[in-house]
Amino acid sequence: MPSCRAALAAACLTLLSFGISAPAAAQADSRLPPKVEAALARVKLPREAVSVFVVQVDAGANTRPRLAWQTQLPMNPASVMKLVTTYAAMDLLGPAYVWRTPVYLGGPVQQGVLNGPLYIQGQGDPKLVMERLWLMLRHLQSLGVHSIHGDIVLDRSAFALPEHDAASFDNEPWRPYNAGPDALLINYKSITVNLVPDAAAGMVRLSYDPPLAGQQLQATVPLAPAGTECGDWRTRLQLDMSQPQRIGFAGQYSAACGSRAWSLAPAQPEAYAARAVEGMWRDLGGKLTGVVREGAVPRGLAPLFEAESPALAEVVRDINKYSNNVMTQQVFLTLGMGRGSPASFEASRQVLGQWWQSRLGGAEPPAIGNGSGLNREARITAASLGLMLQQAWASPVMPEFLASMPVVGVDGTLRKSQSRFAGLAHLKTGTLRDASALAGYVHGASGHRYVLVALANHANAPAARPAWDALVDWVAAQ
Repeated sequence: MPSCRAALAAACLTLLSFGISAPAAAQADSRLPPKVEAALARVKLPREAVSVFVVQVDAGANTRPRLAWQTQLPMNPASVMKLVTTYAAMDLLGPAYVWRTPVYLGGPVQQGVLNGPLYIQGQGDPKLVMERLWLMLRHLQSLGVHSIHGDIVLDRSAFALPEHDAASFDNEPWRPYNAGPDALLINYKSITVNLVPDAAAGMVRLSYDPPLAGQQLQATVPLAPAGTECGDWRTRLQLDMSQPQRIGFAGQYSAACGSRAWSLAPAQPEAYAARAVEGMWRDLGGKLTGVVREGAVPRGLAPLFEAESPALAEVVRDINKYSNNVMTQQVFLTLGMGRGSPASFEASRQVLGQWWQSRLGGAEPPAIGNGSGLNREARITAASLGLMLQQAWASPVMPEFLASMPVVGVDGTLRKSQSRFAGLAHLKTGTLRDASALAGYVHGASGHRYVLVALANHANAPAARPAWDALVDWVAAQ
């Protein structure tokens, strides 16, 4: 029993930090709302595998949480960990922070010809998507460069990262959410396949964005027999990426599906940036006599111009609304930049740890992992996350932080929520094969705002969504 007594003592100490007496805390901890209990029971998710914390956002030191159940249990929060990373980033860098990607000329320009290499230096921009790559290269042409008699050199030295295996997390490397971070991250290392049925020709025409140099891309697939339901159209297409430089399909596609788009992560992600830059440059009519390769910008060379990213507040909105993993890792790594050496996960973990200590004092710090929650070892307690959300509510970046979260029943990953209180909560979701989480803010019927944190770690955790909807309804009714 010593371990139980130690755990109880720790729980009491934390509850006292919120101004809660042990007897009152015991009463609060003993009851989950009946509809939440029933929803958990229906999916065979034990209450012992769940942690829940609900407190008024502006609760004082002597205010008891509205609900506190196993709040000191370290849990894997899945993508809810993004709230820690994004709040820390906006607090440390400011909502208006931008990333800049410098472009350099390695020689003179004469009659539209650059006689020497072109250098593009990645600085961690999380949103250098296809459209912005097009704008960057089009701007280069507007400045008089139409032909490059030399190489295009990509400098990716701003990050020092271990080799990334896109298959290591769930053995599905073609899924864009498994893409690894990169100092020169272009279009999330993904390609969009556009499918347009042509009934008269009996086929589906395929197009791809962005254009990738050296990538073999199948142009058509056959239509499925007339009357075939759309159903699981991705499985029916039978994606074939057995050859690293080819994207192909061995199956069929139903006309009932209409036009669709499918984002994929091509094989050889380390070559993606080079293929995307060359493909886009040639698609714009630019000429290149050399190759696209990696290298370093020579010391002392001044940039011709810098491509500027959207502001951090906009990036954080994309991250939290749609749970973008690689963008989160880019932001997380940015925290470790500017210390005289390339950014690394370890440097960023140190920065975030120092920030946590300065902002949240004795609250148990998270095991942050790579910052995105796409990690089996990430951990945080509901009490710590709840305290952070209370602190964020009182911070200058609260409006941007709140607006970055999905609105229940309205948009982002909560667009299809079955909560009866659509529009009354801003919450971040998280799901892994054995973890489910929900955290953020709920507007109660009383006019008060509440912090809500719900974490579940169990084989049946992905089925927790109805229980979370019931919990949101319970809080919104307060």
